[in-house]
Amino acid sequence: MTSDGFRSYRSVVLGVAWRTVHNALTTPNLVIPTLAFPFFFFLAFAGGLSQLSHLPGFHFPEGYTSFQFVFVMLQSAAFGGVFTGFGIARDFEYGFARRLMLAAPHRSALVVGYAVAAVIRWLVVAVLLTVAGFAVGMGVGGGGVELIGLYGLALIVNSAALLWSAGIAMRFRTIQAGPAMQMPVFLALFFAPVYVPLSLLSGWIHAVARGNPVTYFLEAGRSFVSGEAAYAGVAFGAAFALVAFFGLWALRGLHKAEAAGG
Repeated sequence: MTSDGFRSYRSVVLGVAWRTVHNALTTPNLVIPTLAFPFFFFLAFAGGLSQLSHLPGFHFPEGYTSFQFVFVMLQSAAFGGVFTGFGIARDFEYGFARRLMLAAPHRSALVVGYAVAAVIRWLVVAVLLTVAGFAVGMGVGGGGVELIGLYGLALIVNSAALLWSAGIAMRFRTIQAGPAMQMPVFLALFFAPVYVPLSLLSGWIHAVARGNPVTYFLEAGRSFVSGEAAYAGVAFGAAFALVAFFGLWALRGLHKAEAAGG
């Protein structure tokens, strides 16, 4: 890529990212679900289900608030990617994405721009969630440095969810495809050890959770919060594998959108 080509690519990425973030943070019907959804789950789970920490075999020294903080943080990252996918579908449905595709010489810049927007959108939520967590007494083991691992893992999950939803959005090019973006992510999140550790699950849900990569995201994230680093290699390996797989999925979706004329 020439220097002019790089500047053109960068301008498309930044333009798409700025427009997407601006719309997401200034449009009430977009910003309210983005903020309300994770805070609702944090309050409902960390507060209403805190008695689960007294179950025999439940061992998490930092407390139930910290235990659920990890789930809500990863959930907010995943749904931040999905909600950005809704915006992609909306752009195609209303014809704006077609104009972008005609103006962009390197159309993969559109996917990168949306991915940057998804990260920025989630970082706003992550900061507010972290402040809320510490405000209600969330404990963190070790020196707190391990939290960087949790945020890094959540960033990768955010990108994977965005690429998944982008692939759907570019294939169907209508907001009516929203459930197809959201439901698989929702199921993956809740077929994991959300309320109690994996060791306390039994029956079919235990078998499903053991094969679910989200389980290892949660286990690694909770170990970061408790000052350890258990399952970190497995979690990051699975997260990067999802990004690679869904990256190809999104690019194939982009090609399908190009073939259909946007």
